[in-house]
Amino acid sequence: MIVTIDFNSDEAFYVQLCNQIIFGIANAEFREGDNLPSVRDLAEDIGINMHTVNKAYTILRQQGYVKLDRRKGAVIAVSADKYKAMEELANEMRVLLAKAVCKNISSEEVHEIVEQIFCDFCSVDREK
Repeated sequence: MIVTIDFNSDEAFYVQLCNQIIFGIANAEFREGDNLPSVRDLAEDIGINMHTVNKAYTILRQQGYVKLDRRKGAVIAVSADKYKAMEELANEMRVLLAKAVCKNISSEEVHEIVEQIFCDFCSVDREK
């Protein structure tokens, strides 16, 4: 697993870690049932505090991307609750769309951006 933390970013380290793992799932770098590194190993590998990694794993569990098992550690297990996922997506998109409106980005431009990003993820071979 290749995770990099931007130590100069304004974004919190645990948020960067969560986002990279979610991108890894979407890009099929991580598959259902894959084990993530232990909290200690990942913290040492990327040079951050163990509590930061633990916080990221806890958030990923709460959001339905991983299950935490005492023996196996963090395991990719994406929740299939589509209604809940759509509700969460709508809430997150409200902020993004508000930013777009503030920056005078049109509905058509937003649709174009979303379609391109969605196509990027859809082109990933998930059957490897």
